[in-house]
This record gives sequence, structure tokens and C-alpha cells, in this order.
Amino acid sequence: MLNNDLILGDIKYTDISSRIIYPIEKKPNKLWWISFICSLIAFVWGIACVSYTIGTGIGVWGLNKTVNWAWDITNFVWWVGIGHAGTLISAVLFLFRQKWRLSINRSAEAMTIFAVIQAALFPIIHMGRPWNAYWVLPISNRLGTIWPNFNSPLLWDVFAISTYFSVSTVFWYIGLIPDFAMIRDKTKNLLKKKIYKILSFGWEGKLIQWKYYEKISLILAGLCTPLVFSVHTIVSFDFATSIIKGWHSTIFPPYFVAGAIFSGFAMVQTLLGVVRKVLKLEAFITKKHIECMNLVILVTGGIVSIAYITEYILAWCSNNPFEDFIYFSSNAAVGSFWWAFWALIICNMIIPQFLWFKKIRTDFFWSYIISIFINIGMWFERFDIIVLNLSHDYLPSSWTGFLPSFVDVGIFIGTHGFFFTLYLLYIRTFPVISQSELKTIIKESSKIRSEK
Repeated sequence: MLNNDLILGDIKYTDISSRIIYPIEKKPNKLWWISFICSLIAFVWGIACVSYTIGTGIGVWGLNKTVNWAWDITNFVWWVGIGHAGTLISAVLFLFRQKWRLSINRSAEAMTIFAVIQAALFPIIHMGRPWNAYWVLPISNRLGTIWPNFNSPLLWDVFAISTYFSVSTVFWYIGLIPDFAMIRDKTKNLLKKKIYKILSFGWEGKLIQWKYYEKISLILAGLCTPLVFSVHTIVSFDFATSIIKGWHSTIFPPYFVAGAIFSGFAMVQTLLGVVRKVLKLEAFITKKHIECMNLVILVTGGIVSIAYITEYILAWCSNNPFEDFIYFSSNAAVGSFWWAFWALIICNMIIPQFLWFKKIRTDFFWSYIISIFINIGMWFERFDIIVLNLSHDYLPSSWTGFLPSFVDVGIFIGTHGFFFTLYLLYIRTFPVISQSELKTIIKESSKIRSEK
């Protein structure tokens, strides 16, 4: 792969800095304002629904005695999965020295942080009394004999996701320091200059600073890499360690990890489709970036499809009547939740197959559309895992349906509004591409052109 496939046009060193600082220095355009206002409205609506839930109780949700985990846990797992690709792009691809990550890693890192924030909201809201959230912490001699159950995978989630969030945030911020210094030196706004001076921690670009910068980046990448596999593995234990039919399966950990990377890369595609146009970064986000991400989506999508088929094979081979019932006799394909089942199959197994065609795989418009369908399909995957299994309990007298209330839907829409509000503010105040790393490509591309 030639590095000049990753930057289009005759771009010089000064052009990179000026183009990356342009969105921060200039006033936002009309497209940004439209996106921001729509996101803010959704966010405010979500706040209203959360306030109503806390003031009234979680009985306003569509839960019932059988389907007591539904919309909220679906959204929780979905948002954690969305944040998965950021660490993979930042850390794993950094260790493998993949140059195509350089224009997209900053957006992916920010996406990770904002997505994990959305995921963390759902367990807190689900408590019903979030002001007592400290009860789950092992505070000695404060709550008497009340102690958290450390055997619960829900508590494992707390440690895994908080570690994931902390390390990802540090890795993201360390990478931003040279760019903060660049903005500090180039901006003419005195207030911005003071703010970015604080954020840059006195960075001057000296050789010794670059030496330690590379060293800490390598250490953090090494720390982040196990998190790519551990975080969603632990999230899968919420289901796999239970004895509920359809959940008690050893295939869940690798299946969840592949699905998280699958949905995470799809969300990066969605965000890049917006950022590329809003910030006019067509020269730095090229067809090569889109194609490389689509290839990862194809691979992980294939793993997910194999996992779907494997679930049915295992249920058939297990000779367990309960497993046989949930996968075959309950008629998921034509039952009451047939629409959710087929949304999963179409969005996750059929539509991604179009990426085998290079013309579609390298097209920005179709990549954007397919990425949206994949994220819809991955949400329905989590919905099917939870609702299809819980709606048919062991006793027919306990069988029930599930219908989300307007509060369920409103909170979910609100998290989208919160996510995109944070992201749109981020692209207006932070450099979305690392100018220092891109300049290494410029040097190599110039060498390639001179050799030709």
C-alpha cells in the first residue's frame, strides 16, 4: 500500500496544520449547526425522560415480571460495543504500525470515551434511586452487613469498563498534547492561546519530549490491547454465567468481542462520513481508509455470522429440550418477535456481503449507508438475545411479550443526542486528526514520488 493513497493532492507540512486548525479557528458552518441543534433537542428530551423515571420509578418502563432486563441492558451492551473500535484502532493498529489508522484514530478514540459515558448511564438509571449508587461500593463500616456481591458479573462490568474508560482517556489525551501545542502557537485568540497552553503541558517539540512521548504511547498501547478482548468478554459474562436457556454458552465471549468490533468500526464509518464533509477533510480521509475499515467489518461480520450458525448447531447437538425450544420450537423467525429476528439477519448477515464488491467497498455513500444498517442490526442482536430468551420462561404461564414505553425510547434517543452533542462540540474544539503523525506520511509520500 502506497502512503500517498492516504493523503490526496500535493499537501505540504504547513497545509496539514492549517487545515486541521481551520475548524477550531473559524465559525461553524450551517451543516454543523443543524446537526448540533438536532442532537441538543434529542439530549434535552432524554433528560426529561430520565427525570421522569427518577421521579416516578422504573415502573414507567416497559418491563414486566418476566422480561425484567430489556431495553436498558440492550442499550448498555450496544453502547459498550460501539466504544470498542476506538481502542482497537488506537492501540492494536498502533502496535502493528498500520499507517491507515492515522486519519481516523482520533475520532475513534473520542467515540470510545463518549460511547462508554452513554453506557454507564443505564446501570445508574436502572437503580431507580441513583443517589444511593454508592451502596454498590465496598465502603468499610458504613453500611453494616450490606456488601456488594463480588461474584456478580455486573460488578465485574464496573471494574472492567471503568478501567477501559480510564486507560482510553489517558491514551487519547496523551496523543492530543502535540496538537494542543500546535494550536497554542498558531491561534491569534488570546483566550484560546491560554487554554491550549494549559492543555499542552509545556510541550515544545524537543527531541527528549518526543522520545518520552513515543515511549508512553507504546506502553499505553500495550496496556490497552488486552482491554480490547477483556472488556466485552466480561460484558458477555452478564449472560454466559447465568443458567438461563440461550445464554449459558461458552461461545458468548468471542462472539461478543467480534460483534463489538463489528459495530464499533461501523460507527466509526458513520462518524467519518459526517466529519469528512462537515470539516472538509476529503484530502485526509480517503477511499483507502474507508476500504481498510470495510475489510475489518467484513472479517468480523463473518465471525459474527458463523457465531449465529454455531448457536443453532450447539442447541441441536446439546439434546437439551430448553435449548431446543428457544432456538427451534419458539419460532423466532415467525413468532411475535419475527421483525426483530429478521432485522438482525438482514442487517448483520446479508447487507454487509455487498462489501465484497470493491466498487461499493470504496464508495463513501454506500459505506455510510451500510454502516448505519450494521449498527441497527447489532442493536437488534442484543435485543433478540435478551427479549427472545426472557419472554419464554420455563413455565408457559410465565410467557409474556415486551413493549417499550415512550420513556424507554426517549432515554435511548436522549443518549444518541448526548453522544452526538459531545462529538460535535469535540470536533469544534479539538483536532480530529493528529497533524504530527500525518506529517510522517507526507515525508514518506514525497520519497515515493521522487523515486518514481
